[in-house]
Amino acid sequence: MNKRNILLLALFLCGACGWIPARIMVIQLEGPIEPIRAEYVTESMKKAEAEDISLILLEMDTPGGDVESMKAIVAKILNSTIPVAVYVAPSGAHAASAGFIILMASDVAIMAEGTNTGAAHPVLAFGGMMPVPEDEKTKPLFEKIQKDILAYLRGIVAHRGRNQEAAVSAVTDSTSYTAEEALQQNLIDLIANTREELLDRLNGRSVTLFNGESIVLDIAGQEVEAAEMTFRQSILSFISNPSLALILGLVGILGLFFEFQHPGFIFPGVIGGICLVLALLGFSMLPINYVGVILIVLAIGFFVAEIKVQGFGILGVGGIIALALGFLILVDTPDPSLAIPLELILGVVVPVGVIMLLLTRLVIKAMQRPSRTGSEGLRMDRGTAATDLAPRGKVYVHGEYWDAESVDGATITAGTDIVVERNAGMRLYVRSADDQSNSDTDI
Repeated sequence: MNKRNILLLALFLCGACGWIPARIMVIQLEGPIEPIRAEYVTESMKKAEAEDISLILLEMDTPGGDVESMKAIVAKILNSTIPVAVYVAPSGAHAASAGFIILMASDVAIMAEGTNTGAAHPVLAFGGMMPVPEDEKTKPLFEKIQKDILAYLRGIVAHRGRNQEAAVSAVTDSTSYTAEEALQQNLIDLIANTREELLDRLNGRSVTLFNGESIVLDIAGQEVEAAEMTFRQSILSFISNPSLALILGLVGILGLFFEFQHPGFIFPGVIGGICLVLALLGFSMLPINYVGVILIVLAIGFFVAEIKVQGFGILGVGGIIALALGFLILVDTPDPSLAIPLELILGVVVPVGVIMLLLTRLVIKAMQRPSRTGSEGLRMDRGTAATDLAPRGKVYVHGEYWDAESVDGATITAGTDIVVERNAGMRLYVRSADDQSNSDTDI
C-alpha cells in the first residue's frame, strides 16, 4: 500500500470516528466581572474539557467586579485539566482588582505592552457610588475583608511560584503594575503584543497545572476557536447592564401607571409589563440591596397616594426622591462599573417623575369634573316640557321622557325650554330656562 492510499485511509478513519484536530479555545472576558460573564467563562471551560482543546486562552480587559463571580472563575482555572493562559490585551487594557487575582491564578500569565494590572485593595461603597470611609468604626470590617482576600491570594501565588510580596502589595497598598513591572516582579510569565506572537512563544513551553501535572504545549498550526456566549447568556448580559435595567424599569412603571389610570389603551400596559419583567430579570443578575427595592416600592405607593388623597404635589415629590434614592443604592456593589451612574439616575428619574406628576394632575382634574353620565349627568342639562307642569308633568331630556316637577312650584307650560336642577330617583326637578332666579341653586 503506497503512502497516498495510507493517507486517504487515515483521513477516512478520522472522519468515520468523528475525530477533530486539537484546537485552541479563546474566551473573551471584557467589562465588569459579574455572574453572567462568570457563567460564560466557566461553561466555556467545561466545554473545552469535553472536547479536544489543547489550550484555553482567556483574553481579559476588566476593571474588576463581583468577588463571588471572580472566585467561580478562579476555581475553574485551578481545577482545569487543560492549560489556561490568561492574556491581558490589547494594549490599553487592564486587569484590575478581581481581574488581577484571576491573572495570578492562571497557568501562564501574559500581558501586552501598554496594559496594567493590580489595584486589588477591597473597596466598600454605598450603592456602588459613595465610598465608605475607612475609619475607626469601619476598620474591623475592612481588615476582615482584606485578610480574607490576602489569604486567598497568597495561597494561589505561593503555589504558582510568583512574587508574594508584590501580589500582597496590590491588595494592601493598591499598587498597580505595568506589563514590564509585572514581568520584573515575577507576577507574569511573558509579554506579547499580539495573539500570534503569544501562541508562537507558548509553543513547546512546559506548563505546570495547579494539580502539579506538567504539560508541554504543542500548539503550532492549531486552529483558534472563539467561545461564544449562548443566546440566553447574550440576552442576560445585555439586560443585566444596570443602566439599561434602570431605563427598562422606569418605562415599565410609567407604562403600567398610565394603563391603570386610563384603562383600555392596552399598548402602554403590555409594553410596560414586558419592560418591568425584563428589568426585574436584569436586576436579578446583580447583587441587590433590598432597601433600594423598598424605596422603589414606596415611591410607587407615593404616586398612587397622590391620586387617591390629592397631596398637592408633596407625595409626588416624595415619590421622585424615593425613586432616585432607591435606584441609587439598588445595586449593592463597591465596583463603580456595576453601579448605576448618578447622572443617569437624575437624568431619567426626574423627567419620569415629572411626567407621572402631570398624569396625576390630569387624573385629579378628571375626578373633580362633574359627572356627565347616569343620573348625575342630568344636572344642568336642558330639555323641553312635554306637558304642562303644574307643578308635575312630563319633560323630554336626553332623548327620553321623564317624570318632572317644577322646583319652585310654578306652572311651566308645554313646549317651554327647561333646565334640570337635580333629580331624586327617576324624578327630575326642573325650572324654566328663562328663569334665572334659581340658576345658582346648590345641590
